Amino acid sequence: MPPAIAPIRPCTDADFDAMYAVINAAATAYAGVIPADRYHVPYMAVDDLRDEIAGGVRFWGWHDPEGLSGVMGIQDVDDVTLIRHAYVTPERQGVGIGDRLLAHLLSLPHQPLLVGTWADAVWAVRFYERHGFRLVTPEEKDRLLRRYWSIPERQVDTSVVLRLIEGDILSIGNQREHFSAAGLSQARNAQGTVISGSSRHSRPPPAPAVSTRCSAT
Repeated sequence: MPPAIAPIRPCTDADFDAMYAVINAAATAYAGVIPADRYHVPYMAVDDLRDEIAGGVRFWGWHDPEGLSGVMGIQDVDDVTLIRHAYVTPERQGVGIGDRLLAHLLSLPHQPLLVGTWADAVWAVRFYERHGFRLVTPEEKDRLLRRYWSIPERQVDTSVVLRLIEGDILSIGNQREHFSAAGLSQARNAQGTVISGSSRHSRPPPAPAVSTRCSAT
């Protein structure tokens, strides 16, 4: 019998079309929730996704036997690491895929971790809070968005930033053990939805760090 293929593995060029499909299917959850002038179809265009990859976002995917079901990116920008573009396809939401992807990314080497999302995407905020992230103050949020993302002021006003509190890393590890023991079918995402997606353009950091442009955080 051939060895089992791990469900979480890096996305490759061969996964590009599936990644595009997962992101835009999941992002329909934003319709009627985020500001109307910030929502568009497709939510992430093909060229934007290519630019994200070229700019240094490293995508990991959850690969079911039927195909790619979830994606989540990680990116080093200057002196921080950003969690980027976390999406689970609608028919596979609510079974813990987002939890497992995030737990995997948190196990990778990283700098201080930040994530940005829409203020009105309350399910995303709750998801990250469950994994040890905490909202920064409005003043700090504005400073971080302007330093690490390049977005319109309106988007600064309608977004939030969460920071991983490293002291909570033990609870994250305990969750990961729980998922392994209990099985994926019993794990639940917070509201089982799109995980994050705020800032449309991520700020290019000073050379030699990689630059980035994005259509969602």
